Amino acid sequence: MPLRAYVGMLARGARPDAYTFPPLLKAAAELGAVPPSVGDAVHAHVVKFGLELNAHVASSLVLMYAARGDGVTARALLDVQPASGGGTPVVWNALMSGHKRSRQFRLSCCSFLDMMRAGVVATPVTYITVLSACGKGNDVLLGMQLHKRIIESGVLPDLKVENALVDMYAECGQMEAAWDLFEGMQVRNIVSWTSLISGFVRLGQVDRARVLFDRMPERDTVSWTAMIDGYVQAGQFREALEMFREMQLSKVRADEFTMVSIVTACAQLGALETGEWARIYMNRHGIKMDTFVGNALIDMYSKCGSIERALDVFNEVHSRDKFTWTAVILGLAVNGHGEEAIDMFDRMLRAFEAPDEVTFIGVLTACTHAGLVDKGRDFFLSMTGTYRIAPNVMHYGCMIDLLGRAGKLREALETIGKMPMKPSSAIWGTLLAACRVHGNSEIGELAAERLLELDPENSMAYVLLSNLYAKSNRWGDVRWLRQVMMEKGIKKEPGCSLIEMNGTIHEFVAGDRSHPMSEEIYSKLDKVLTDLKNDGYVPDVTEVFVQVTEEEKQKVLYWHSEKLAVAFALLVSESSVTIRIVKNLRMCLDCHNAIKLITKLYVREIVVRDRTRFHHFRHGLCSCKDYW
Repeated sequence: MPLRAYVGMLARGARPDAYTFPPLLKAAAELGAVPPSVGDAVHAHVVKFGLELNAHVASSLVLMYAARGDGVTARALLDVQPASGGGTPVVWNALMSGHKRSRQFRLSCCSFLDMMRAGVVATPVTYITVLSACGKGNDVLLGMQLHKRIIESGVLPDLKVENALVDMYAECGQMEAAWDLFEGMQVRNIVSWTSLISGFVRLGQVDRARVLFDRMPERDTVSWTAMIDGYVQAGQFREALEMFREMQLSKVRADEFTMVSIVTACAQLGALETGEWARIYMNRHGIKMDTFVGNALIDMYSKCGSIERALDVFNEVHSRDKFTWTAVILGLAVNGHGEEAIDMFDRMLRAFEAPDEVTFIGVLTACTHAGLVDKGRDFFLSMTGTYRIAPNVMHYGCMIDLLGRAGKLREALETIGKMPMKPSSAIWGTLLAACRVHGNSEIGELAAERLLELDPENSMAYVLLSNLYAKSNRWGDVRWLRQVMMEKGIKKEPGCSLIEMNGTIHEFVAGDRSHPMSEEIYSKLDKVLTDLKNDGYVPDVTEVFVQVTEEEKQKVLYWHSEKLAVAFALLVSESSVTIRIVKNLRMCLDCHNAIKLITKLYVREIVVRDRTRFHHFRHGLCSCKDYW
């Protein structure tokens, strides 16, 4: 560490020079690397040894203060520099770079304009720095002016400057301009290609990014990671994992950014096996468990239903930030550990870590899943009263969910009426779902009406309202709704369950027979259901909302996607392996009851992540305590 070497140098009586301080100040410029007081002490030593006017030392000082967000001190240091009072390009470049590091992109651009007014000649490094600030700050107008100035200055062709121009246009979403520049470059390198790929990814044009990626003459870790992250951002998680396998075959080593993208994909798929392998890969290749990686692993383990391992990672992360605490609070909440999530929130406060908006979503979710209505109200009120955080629409959504699950539908409706912002379709959908559970047609119809005003094509609104009518034996209204859906071309979202076995993701849809092992799966499911019936299981046909015979209703229930996934797992997995399933919709009551009984008869542990929470089934019981 430079600081330790410097202390040893002073202890030996050696005198520092202009080459001593820049590494120290560079370390101090890294946010969080050392306390700000260390940088101040180094500055004092610079003055003590009379080096504050040396251009390289001064530029390091300016960079440090600007990176810390102290633009006033940074600019004051620049203004006392020689060279006719205007400073040198290296000091101005440091000022712009420091502002960029502290995400003050506008200040970085303004500093460039000040530099021009001071008559200081820009260097290629100047242009690269300010173009990056334009891209990050989405200032395409200044970027275009810079482009014109660069052409007039005669700097081009300069590969690094050309790459900075391509990247600026791509960051600002101006892909046509970026493409034209790219096509006109006499020489390109990996950075040129990757900038363009990243631009297409940011716009969600993953297919175009992939075409470009496949054309690259060579690829490095950054380009592979850009493409993998593109798939993750587009919700194409299986494609992200497949691309990572291709990366391994290409012998390109992943870094922490690659692995965080992979872990994120595993989290969304519930792919615990692959997530565990990713952690082994990180350990083997020396990727440290820093806050960035640790937070991603906590989220992955939580979303895969392995909260114990999430807590292990939490305990391994020594430098925790608010995202670390929030990730573990949310993980505990959705995995049925509401009280523990609230205890973790208390620990967070004792650690002097201030909660933010997302933290309170975790705390309110904990109260929702544990049925802690009074505590939820208290936390909601404390947001403004204690923490000066204005609740947003997501916090109100949590409150509607909390009250709705508890059957307090009238209070939930009144809460919506008091919202300071317009209720979203998600708010009305949450209330409608609660009305379906509690059989309240009056409020349910109102919620459905409001939901369809905001989102006329929302299939879930029609399905929930249809189910509500069916529970009230209003079959005429059910038929009318189905006719409306047919006329509008609105289709019900099919139930889908994912399960990972030996690193492969298997997908099941209700009643589907496309899986290569379909014959064995359905045969196994028939045997399982026979065993359940012999033990007293009676299908809950109240969960079937079509007017058919009891026997036909039972057949509809038998082939739900999560039952097919369980049957498949019983066929191919060892009895000691926990069965983990991810479902896209809320789990129905019949599947919930059936899986509870399966864990008792077959002595298996089954974890199901549905649209709203986790269900940990063991010994005939569920962690949700039948409250979901």
